Amino acid sequence: MTFQILSINPGSTSTKVAWFEDDQEIWKENVFHPVEDLAHFGHINEQLDFRIQQVMDAVRRKGSRPEDLCAVVGRGGFTDPIPGGTYRVDEFMIERLFQGRPWQHAANLGASIAKAIGDPLGIPSFIVDPVSVDESWPIVHFTGLPELPHCPAAHTLNVKAVIRRAADKLERDWRELKAVVIHLGGGITVCAHRDGRMVDMPTANEFGPYSPERSGGLPAGDLLSLIQSGRFSAAEMQKKLAGKGGLVGYLGTGDLRKVKEMIDAGDEKASLVYRGMVLQISKCIGAMAATLCGEVDVLVFTGGMAKDKELLQLIEERVGWIAPSLVFPGEFEMEALNEGALRVLRGEEQAKDYRQNINEDGRYWKCR
Repeated sequence: MTFQILSINPGSTSTKVAWFEDDQEIWKENVFHPVEDLAHFGHINEQLDFRIQQVMDAVRRKGSRPEDLCAVVGRGGFTDPIPGGTYRVDEFMIERLFQGRPWQHAANLGASIAKAIGDPLGIPSFIVDPVSVDESWPIVHFTGLPELPHCPAAHTLNVKAVIRRAADKLERDWRELKAVVIHLGGGITVCAHRDGRMVDMPTANEFGPYSPERSGGLPAGDLLSLIQSGRFSAAEMQKKLAGKGGLVGYLGTGDLRKVKEMIDAGDEKASLVYRGMVLQISKCIGAMAATLCGEVDVLVFTGGMAKDKELLQLIEERVGWIAPSLVFPGEFEMEALNEGALRVLRGEEQAKDYRQNINEDGRYWKCR
């Protein structure tokens, strides 16, 4: 039996849509939403009907028949802290996502879009490996200030996808692989993965290396002084941390290709900032190796910046002694959504119940 699955990944100004037959991608479209189309929505949740219509319009343009679908799977947004896996969408999950805690993000609509399309067709809707997956060892949550526990949030969907790909390449069971996974994108996730779990990671927005758009870890005292200075509003400061930090803050662009052009033209500052990011990424990889007590089978690189061979070479010069590397450039989010749903439809994995898997400590919600 073959399974046809619709994968949906809402972003801030676009919605990625892909139709799969088993593992084969039949078509994919990135539906862009002009700013003027989104301007009259006061809240992310108000975009739901608009996004559903845009997805269904894409399906019709491609000539696909919704009645042929076996499942619909959406990007998981900022959920409660839960283990990784494929989750069946229910009203309780949607209620949580609609609260928009700790952040309002278009990804929070993924579950609702999937359910709205799947329910009338009588087929299941799922989310897979949402951002707020928390599989960390308990000691990871201590930061030094009881009021500010470490609350994991990462590029979970892509991390889990490339762990499986690395295991296949090494002919190993992914649940037995000890790896450090490095997602190099607009934000950077460096994750220690062991026993099928993301056991430690600096949250991409807060503890880790600076990236094309994000500030990463910062000196706390100086940050407090900057906030108290009154130079920036709360909204401006938030944007500097995630959106206008990192390469954007130093060089005015988060496009790595432009940064490389600046370096090639002799811009010494651009070269220093680029190498500074390399150093921070490398130190974070070393830290995650320490989490695993040095028992690392492989370093796995992924994300858009993993296409930059020079970047990888410079990182490997610093950390290549830890373990050999595998590189899966780009992102596999649409494929990962499909694969998660497919494992359930094939009976290889049970769909999880959201309510039953919430970490009852509620760390993620309490610290936001």
